[in-house]
Amino acid sequence: MNDPRIRQFAEILVDYSTRVKKGDIVLINAAGLEAMPLVKELYSLCLARGAAYVEYSFSVPEIDRNFYNGANKQQLAYFPQHKLDFYKKVTVYIGISAGNNSMVMANARQESMVAYAKLTRPLIDQRVKHTRWCVTRYPTHASAQEARMSLDEYEDYLFSACCIDWKAESKKQEKLKKLIDRSKNVHILAPDTDLRFSIDGLPGIKCDGRLNMPDGEVFTAPVKNSVQGHICYNCPSIYQGKEYNGVRFEFVDGRIVKATAEGGMNKALNKVLDADDGARYIGEFAIGVNPGIRRPMRNILFDEKIFGSIHFTPGQAYDECDNGNRSSVHWDLVRILNDGEILFDGVPIQKNGRFVHKELLELNPAGPQ
Repeated sequence: MNDPRIRQFAEILVDYSTRVKKGDIVLINAAGLEAMPLVKELYSLCLARGAAYVEYSFSVPEIDRNFYNGANKQQLAYFPQHKLDFYKKVTVYIGISAGNNSMVMANARQESMVAYAKLTRPLIDQRVKHTRWCVTRYPTHASAQEARMSLDEYEDYLFSACCIDWKAESKKQEKLKKLIDRSKNVHILAPDTDLRFSIDGLPGIKCDGRLNMPDGEVFTAPVKNSVQGHICYNCPSIYQGKEYNGVRFEFVDGRIVKATAEGGMNKALNKVLDADDGARYIGEFAIGVNPGIRRPMRNILFDEKIFGSIHFTPGQAYDECDNGNRSSVHWDLVRILNDGEILFDGVPIQKNGRFVHKELLELNPAGPQ
């Protein structure tokens, strides 16, 4: 793929998202060999910006699947200390997903995947807490097919969602962040969705192109025990290699007391939620605001940023907005609200997928939703 937009994309990741500078130790990690053109651009740019060392690596999901299916207890319990030792030196991390089959883990041993995720959590914690990191996607035929697009259409969609003026978007998001900061209670209404919860004392956090690309959300977290009501998510979600549709949660005092999904997935869904005590509580509430993302693509990095959507996430809370929930799970499930309403302290801020609060009108993209 010889596309000049790859260079523009790489410049955003290096110069804006991770701000690579002289002396940095950079790790570029690509899941899938098709990301090679972007990795080459990133590598060259990091060297040009004066990074002291740039390491790149490629992983192959099909090989990872063999590990989950074939590893014994001792192998699943072996912690890769050498990786953690290197991660402690890394200052910049760029992760790229370019898989050729999102369902490669559909029949992998889930108990092995969960156990290994718990074991290697320190690697993720080190990366998230101690590096300037960003994760992204690279267009492949497989991802285009999942999005129900041609590859050309998918490339246009990806680059239009990523290659935008993130400094301007950040200024727009600031107003929503400030509104969250001074609000106490949230009410979300839509067909088969009626949720109430408190965000009192929990800050709004802008996602303005620094950590994810594409980006475009403002998030907070509910007070852990405050969530009451129910929600029916209307976006497909692929989690641990399985596709879930029509996921529905009922809450009492913050805890998911009933969870169902379409297509005979109730058992698999509840197995995820039973991974630990925190998996049945919500760790994140976010509002999607990317003007270039308008419909689901079965790819959470895009779908959670859909303009006019929310995600309401069972599992681990983020350090930046910590409601105390701890879990090995963090599952961003999306509800598009083009048929719903969001109220802060009883005041509508969004109706039918567009902002109606006077302070937030400039967040609305031009043209029809």
